[in-house]
Amino acid sequence: MFHGRTDELAVIDRLLSDARSRRSGALVVRGEAGIGKSALLDHAAAAAGDMRVLRGVGIESESELPFAGLHLLLRGVADHVDALPDRQARALRGALGMAPVPGGAPVSGGDRFLTGLAVLTLLADLAEDRPLLCLVDDAHWLDHASAEVLLFAARRLGAEGIVLVFAARDLHAPAFPAPGLTEMRLSGLDGTTAADLLAGHAADLPRHVREQILREARGNPLALLELSAAQREGQLPAYPYNLGTLPTHSRIQQTFTDRIATLPERTRTLLLVAAADDTGDPAVVLGAAARLGADVEDLEPAEHRRLLLFTEDRLVFRHPLIRAAAYRGATLSRRIAVHRALADTLGTHADADRRAWHLAAASTRPDEEVAAALERSAEHARARGGYAAIAAAYERAASLSPDRRGRGRRLAVAARAAVDAGQLDRAVTLADQAVPHALDPTTAAEVARVRATVAGERGQPKVAHEILAEAVLSTAGHDPDTTAAMLFDAVEAAWFAGDLAAVTGVVERARTLGHAPDDRVRALVRVAAGLTGLAADEVGDGLPALRELIGLTAGGPHRAGFRERARVTWWHLMLGEHVAAHDLAVALVRDCRTEGAIGVLPRALALLARAQMPQGRYRDALASGTEGLRIAHDTGQSDHEGYHAVVLAQIAAVEGDQERCADLVKEVLARGTGANPVWAACALSLLDLGLGRHEAALHRLEGVTAGPNRLDTLSSLPDLVEAAARLGLPGRAAESCRRYRGWAEQTGQPWAGAVALRCRALLADDEEEAGAYYARAVRLHRTGERPFDRARTELLYGEWLRRSRRRSDARPPLRSALEIFERLGAAPWAARARTELRASGESLAARDRRTGPLSSLSPQEFQVVRLAAAGLSNRDIGAQLFLSPRTVGHHLYNAYPKLGVATRGELARLDLSAETG
Repeated sequence: MFHGRTDELAVIDRLLSDARSRRSGALVVRGEAGIGKSALLDHAAAAAGDMRVLRGVGIESESELPFAGLHLLLRGVADHVDALPDRQARALRGALGMAPVPGGAPVSGGDRFLTGLAVLTLLADLAEDRPLLCLVDDAHWLDHASAEVLLFAARRLGAEGIVLVFAARDLHAPAFPAPGLTEMRLSGLDGTTAADLLAGHAADLPRHVREQILREARGNPLALLELSAAQREGQLPAYPYNLGTLPTHSRIQQTFTDRIATLPERTRTLLLVAAADDTGDPAVVLGAAARLGADVEDLEPAEHRRLLLFTEDRLVFRHPLIRAAAYRGATLSRRIAVHRALADTLGTHADADRRAWHLAAASTRPDEEVAAALERSAEHARARGGYAAIAAAYERAASLSPDRRGRGRRLAVAARAAVDAGQLDRAVTLADQAVPHALDPTTAAEVARVRATVAGERGQPKVAHEILAEAVLSTAGHDPDTTAAMLFDAVEAAWFAGDLAAVTGVVERARTLGHAPDDRVRALVRVAAGLTGLAADEVGDGLPALRELIGLTAGGPHRAGFRERARVTWWHLMLGEHVAAHDLAVALVRDCRTEGAIGVLPRALALLARAQMPQGRYRDALASGTEGLRIAHDTGQSDHEGYHAVVLAQIAAVEGDQERCADLVKEVLARGTGANPVWAACALSLLDLGLGRHEAALHRLEGVTAGPNRLDTLSSLPDLVEAAARLGLPGRAAESCRRYRGWAEQTGQPWAGAVALRCRALLADDEEEAGAYYARAVRLHRTGERPFDRARTELLYGEWLRRSRRRSDARPPLRSALEIFERLGAAPWAARARTELRASGESLAARDRRTGPLSSLSPQEFQVVRLAAAGLSNRDIGAQLFLSPRTVGHHLYNAYPKLGVATRGELARLDLSAETG
């Protein structure tokens, strides 16, 4: 019976009720040890009699074993894995250490998010027949890989009928961050409720003893019960004053320690073995205990006191604090003996990874054999995608390495794995520890690259450059390939930092040490010099060099890795080649989806959205940006969250949605790394310009175009020119116009040349000259792929013609501009074009071509509908969008009435191309 948890029980019951109606939900229950988290999970399991129930638990000693927690949760449903889509099935089998399907190529768990998608699909499949309840206790002890994939799945629950509940300790335990999930925090029982609970379980105790227990327990239900039991066993003297100075969890644990101390020695040994093992496998526990003189009969005293239970063929501690008390209450020598016994036992159970960790726990001095075993364990973890486990294993192996060279190498590998796991602070710590032991150039280079990677991830390109530049000088002449790669990264970091002197300086110093830069480095130096000069109003050969660099990229983008392909796509965007960039981004996104490479997908979607925007594919860009923002958030890629928020802010600016634009810019500024804040300012300036706030737009743009990220503002220079011209301040835009003209000439793109001509027309003193510029600009735009830019030029040209009293000539460009603005949903710009048309003498009614059925779909519904119309099944769509098949079906169910269709076949007859708008 529960005491004082009415509201909490109602939350649990509501989740179960929603699941029965096919509405999924996830919850994290937090609170101190003994506060009632496990009891709430027990209530949920009992109340879910009509549902399938999976239970798992995080175990402290397995917190470094990849997917150990996931294996415990799914051990009873592993036979369902083969029904998953092929790549998902192979990824999950690899993560769980299951044998591969004969004839199937293994899938590395390197992209842990593919495993997360597999878990989501598996849970959705299990919920097909009846709702599913998943309970994970002690989630704070989950291994990093298991926590990551389970949280990934939890954030994508929709219409499957799944409930996922995590219980995590608040204090004195590792953190269990779960952003995006609903949380419930349990506090202690109030005085009356605590007294009622105690009276029901300890009525036999004297009143003054019960009062002492109430003071000691501080409303903690487990403390109330266990302190009562300890008092009966003589382990809790009744003091006349309140002497409880320990935290509640420590007080309960000490009580368990005292109770364990009264057990027979062989029972204590068996408890210690079970606590150190943590698998609960009776064969392993009893096998190791037998080596220490204990056997199964010695379990009885622990079972009698309900300390250790035998349930579902496993030995289970009644509460995690009992396990902690059994282990931490033993002497070091006894713990070492137990770990050695477990290692010897596991030597016959084909569990090399656990054996390696027990050998490490039993080691008190450097031991290369044990260090090598841990290294082999780490490489097993690599195949299963457990980067945090790799870092832990190599770190421990380093501590057991007899020689400094081996220690440095293992620390460097641990640091790289920590980066791959997203543990940047840990990576820095490990890299710093490796520095004094990095006795060979290869290790020193790897340490430097780790530290530079972390700096780059934190938006510190200057720091990254300095680290790499120093390392290049120290490794030049030892490993040409590594030095070349580091030199390229050093130059790129300096370029991102806007430091041209550093770009050329590191290359010259490397050359003096005998390392001649390769063709790619030389091309990149020219790119940096040319584009930095371009930002400073000097026309160099930066863009031709960038084209050369693309051509020199090893293997070409079609054979390169995902990140290299993303880099090449970005270079095409810098060249103004949006159509080519779009094609590359489409292929990159497609391959990321096919391969399940969700770790790279946010970057690919950001590039795709940036390529879709200038082509007027705003609905597509909105879908790409929205999906990318969600995935970046779920995968902890805050920089990419900023990239997507910027794209979405630009769309909101075009549409004149002030509130949404401002909210997205706030989101960008909250992260404040790289060029994102600059792009955010440019989006706000575009909003100001569209709404006629020319002074605000000019002030904002002058601020960012004069800053260190001037190169990132090139595409906004025409906005600055227009704002200055509107205010009658052409002199303040002359430099910006020259800079943009230089860039446009280097690109050779007709649309860029047209925009440059528009800028010159705005600043021209001579009316005839201005008219000629406008006319040429309009003609050039008709060969391009940038409808918004074309419409802006036509609007300005129409305004100029009307002011020149050529009203009939003004109408055609104004009509064209209005049609494009309306099609794109650019409301403030359409309003300006409509006003100009009326002023030219044309009467017209307001129109809005974005009121069709597609505009009523959410971005995710739009993506689902387009894929369904292309003939993909719900399962295939789910695999592409990282959703469960049932959630895909839910989106289709919502979209059908909005589109006026009733079946999947009717979708194929709709125009869903969304080429524009």
